[in-house]
Amino acid sequence: MEIHPTAVVDPGAKLEEGVKIGPYVIINKDALIGAGTEIMAHAHIDSNTRIGCNCRVFPLASLGTAPQDVTYAGEKTRLTIGDEVTIREFVTVNRGTVKGGGVTRIGDGCYLMTYAHVGHDCQIGRNVTLINNLAMSGHVTVEDEATISGMVAIHQHVRIGTHAYIGGVSRVTKDVPPYLLGQGVGDFKLYGPNIIGLKRKGFPRETISALREAFHLIFRTNRLLAETLEDALARFPDVKEVKTMVEFIQSSKRGVTR
Repeated sequence: MEIHPTAVVDPGAKLEEGVKIGPYVIINKDALIGAGTEIMAHAHIDSNTRIGCNCRVFPLASLGTAPQDVTYAGEKTRLTIGDEVTIREFVTVNRGTVKGGGVTRIGDGCYLMTYAHVGHDCQIGRNVTLINNLAMSGHVTVEDEATISGMVAIHQHVRIGTHAYIGGVSRVTKDVPPYLLGQGVGDFKLYGPNIIGLKRKGFPRETISALREAFHLIFRTNRLLAETLEDALARFPDVKEVKTMVEFIQSSKRGVTR
């Protein structure tokens, strides 16, 4: 373990084997830093924050501070960060609120780029990439393997599906289904499957083709959504990705982008 002499580490914090703490870092009471993690200069780790193993927290990141919620009254809530997570400069992540479940979570393998903000009670899956200057309101859910580009604003309670891609300078106010690509400032639109991302992740050509056909069947007709969802399931009964997309849309409470 290496702790720079200018760092301020509360005696009530727990640091596991191989942790490196840089200059002027502040780590408050009841924080837990997992084995092999490095916290770089001037980062601030607040109370009740758990950071997993082999993470890298770059200078001036702020993790686990109180939620930006006017109803928050100092209750004990948490931030949990998984293993192998990279958090770049000036990233801010708030802990949860009691009414939102009490925990903000970031899954294993995520990459949070400079100035990204993750609000209270957000649930971020595995291997999610959040690109520079992203603003994520409270209670947002981002499923595994999704990518959200820079200068994106996401409304409270929105869900972003697995392997979805959100293009830069977008305003997202409704759910974005899995495997799809969308972009837009005033009028966010879906453009079809995230083909490049799916190819990079090794999805078979047949699966991508099925997702493309299902997308056009669901979103490019003037029929009722419920009917097109049933048709997509009937057309591709053995493609689990189509089923995942359909079930995501059916379970949406905010409504999905069309």
